Amino acid sequence: MQTVDAGRGRFARAVERYVVPVSDPRSNFVTPPGDGTRDAEEAPDERLNRELIELLNELRVALPGAQVLFAFLLTVPFSDRFQDLTGSQRAFYFATFVGTTIATGLFMAPTAYHRIRFRDGDKERMLRTSNRFAIVGIGFLALSVSMAVVLTADLLFGLATAMLVGLATFVFLAWIWFAIPVTRKIRDEEGRG
Repeated sequence: MQTVDAGRGRFARAVERYVVPVSDPRSNFVTPPGDGTRDAEEAPDERLNRELIELLNELRVALPGAQVLFAFLLTVPFSDRFQDLTGSQRAFYFATFVGTTIATGLFMAPTAYHRIRFRDGDKERMLRTSNRFAIVGIGFLALSVSMAVVLTADLLFGLATAMLVGLATFVFLAWIWFAIPVTRKIRDEEGRG
């Protein structure tokens, strides 16, 4: 039991550090050592600017995927076959639509935050908050993609197959988008500690 509790504690600490605890005098956070690539030669403002650019570049990859799924889902109710969906299929469609809407909103939130707080000296907090938005948005996108797979597979092969394929899709996305980076982060932290 102690091993399980210790593992949960390491996982919780890794997840907590995963959400970019950058320094901010208003929140009592201390600047982390950085990513190790340019720590010695990079001033804190340069690091913040680089990290913000990296975040925005990553969002440029994730946002189009959410937007394409969202655009597709917008057209579905207007197709002839939509009327043939069962009540549960319509509910699944709507849940997928809402999840994709939330993911899209979360991916676009850093832009709105930056525009509203532009030149207010809030870049560190903005980066931390925007990073959290991106992580939660990726979670909603994984869920929405999986639900879209379930809905499509249900129409093609039936509910039992759809649930298996949807679950496999969600496990796969959770593994490559979350489990791999978090477990490597835990290993790296244990190696340093």
